[in-house]
Amino acid sequence: MDRTAHTDDLAGRVALVTGANSGIGAATAIALAAHGASVLVTFLRLDVGASPGTPDAYGLLRARGADAVIHTIRTAGGTAAAVEADLADPAMPASLLDTAERELGPVDILVNNASGWRQDSFAAGPGGGSDGLGRSTEAVTAASFDANFAVDARASALLIAEFGRRLASREGTWGRIVGLTSGTPRGFPGEASYGAAKAALENYTMTASIELAPLGVTANVVHPPVTDTGWVTDAVREFVAASHDHHHVADPADVAEVIAWLCSPASWLVTGNIIRLR
Repeated sequence: MDRTAHTDDLAGRVALVTGANSGIGAATAIALAAHGASVLVTFLRLDVGASPGTPDAYGLLRARGADAVIHTIRTAGGTAAAVEADLADPAMPASLLDTAERELGPVDILVNNASGWRQDSFAAGPGGGSDGLGRSTEAVTAASFDANFAVDARASALLIAEFGRRLASREGTWGRIVGLTSGTPRGFPGEASYGAAKAALENYTMTASIELAPLGVTANVVHPPVTDTGWVTDAVREFVAASHDHHHVADPADVAEVIAWLCSPASWLVTGNIIRLR
């Protein structure tokens, strides 16, 4: 498949994609633009520092801005704007919708991809520990809880609320919401607060699929497979190869095409699902 090929099925639509300076978010912004949408790319440059078990290149990706994504979209003939945004600020969701409306138009598509990911574990002692892949982790604390829930849960909920309120106020009849999740209903050992925050995102999105349906909104959650967004090592690939639950190490563009389809007119009957990709 030529992922750079343009289609027109989202022409005239405006998308807001959070956490879109790298990884799945960046690939999703590029895919939606290739389908004709105008895209507001939001990002936050993070200094994640060196971590055992994680390639140094991953930190560089997390620390960069959105210039490369915007360049890719515009070079291909698409329309995009970017804004750096700390979603831990509860005022930011409304501000982002304001920015999108000012720069591109009212938002039709919301992709909640950004994460405040901070690894924690009930098994880690006060000084921290490491997981099965050699990555450092910390004990569950108020700080680790807040880092995950402020972005993955609260910001996603507030973005959905703003999206729905503004769609209703302009008497809109079409909308798409997609969230990104991870973990399982049985928990996420080694990433306790992250998994719990994603469970909250899932619940908010499922509620939106019911409450916003009269406005023509579909709302779904995508659970990607292990995806090489820069953190995948040989140890991770060996883990996937030996696992009964994981089958692939995906490319971000593969996941982005699924998200783009869920945002398309063709997916109008698909809502209220947590779609696990293998």
